[in-house]
Amino acid sequence: MRDAMEQEAEDAPIRMGAITDSLGFLIRLAQIKAFDNFFENLGDHGLKPGEFTVLWVIGLNPGLRQGSIANTLRIKPAHMTKLTARLVQRGLVTRKTPKSDRRAVRLYLTEEGSGFVEAHRENFLSFNFTEKDNLSQEEADQLTSLLKKFTGLNACH
Repeated sequence: MRDAMEQEAEDAPIRMGAITDSLGFLIRLAQIKAFDNFFENLGDHGLKPGEFTVLWVIGLNPGLRQGSIANTLRIKPAHMTKLTARLVQRGLVTRKTPKSDRRAVRLYLTEEGSGFVEAHRENFLSFNFTEKDNLSQEEADQLTSLLKKFTGLNACH
């Protein structure tokens, strides 16, 4: 009898209550969904979403300081160092330290890195459009706009 009651409780909808009104909770679930979709559709490229984002940003801003990228993308410095090391090891990024400031590490895409970004640009960007399949175009545009405003990225292009 207890097993039947446990099974019934297991099959019942899970009540979430007021937490479903929490922006942080909803954003976290949305992030997990987006990452699951990313790996399902693009996991064979051997990169994580954040790694491609860093490659993208470096491609648009060659010579940008590693710390500036980390600050903009909210990546912890230690994690950014490891992420950069992986991209350097793969031959996609090169680090340069200016003689005038030995503390500043500037990042550049290698020729292979530029080729990789260009070759996979459409896959990664078109994936971003399929993330919004549950939304109308108007809803997707509104959500994107609101998230840019919320994160402070509304001024970035």
